[in-house]
Amino acid sequence: MGFLTPKELTAQYAGAGEAKTKKTAAELFVLAVLAGALIALGSAATNTASFGVADVGIARTICGLLFPFGLCMVIVTGAELFTGNCLITITLLERRCTVTGMLRNWVIVYLGNFVGGALIAAGCAFFGQFNYGAGALAVYTIKIAVGKCGISFGAGVVLGILCNLLVCMGVLMAMSAKDTAGRLMGAFIPVSFFVICGFEHCVANMYYITAGMLAAANPQYAELAVAAGLDLSKLTLGNFLLGNLVPVTLGNILGGGLLGGIMWFSYLKKH
Repeated sequence: MGFLTPKELTAQYAGAGEAKTKKTAAELFVLAVLAGALIALGSAATNTASFGVADVGIARTICGLLFPFGLCMVIVTGAELFTGNCLITITLLERRCTVTGMLRNWVIVYLGNFVGGALIAAGCAFFGQFNYGAGALAVYTIKIAVGKCGISFGAGVVLGILCNLLVCMGVLMAMSAKDTAGRLMGAFIPVSFFVICGFEHCVANMYYITAGMLAAANPQYAELAVAAGLDLSKLTLGNFLLGNLVPVTLGNILGGGLLGGIMWFSYLKKH
């Protein structure tokens, strides 16, 4: 067959997760920076493509068609993405890694993803990429960040769960294929769904909110944003970290862990 069965796929991820927990800290961090940068580039592309589109449905669809290529690049390069690594719960349930090994991977990869996303955000903010539309792209970038900093804790958790169910499904679907085209298509479709629906992805938000905060720090962009009616007071470090990243990250862990647990229980558990 040209694809893995669900049981074969789950067993293969258990082995892949074990390898992830055994990489050196330096390997994990460098590959995590790469993944954060690739996801950020996908995020930057969605903002650039949709900032001039007034219809929300059309704008979300455009984003849904572009953003998934970020995950496709992560899969092809073997980069380390925190949200996908939430599936290491499969490895843990198979007793092929320890809780400490899993958490070590998550912490290092999370930090590396943040660095990668922040670097791309800084590149866009400080070197003119936000000048599109006479600064309209900067205003849109700030608008996205303001909106994400204003969600409730409960919404962040639930939207994070829904997001990572789809992201991890994309990771598994990509792993199930045996050729490059199948891997890319497997990753593309579920991620496209989460973007169109507006679910919350912690690594993408590391770019979206950082970019918005850096844009707002530019007096010219800030003036345009205020004229557009945006409340820049929401763009605080507390709202970024505690108001968005904490609940969204928790939701992403729960969503990925839930899918991993379902797959392990259904196909690998020794009844």
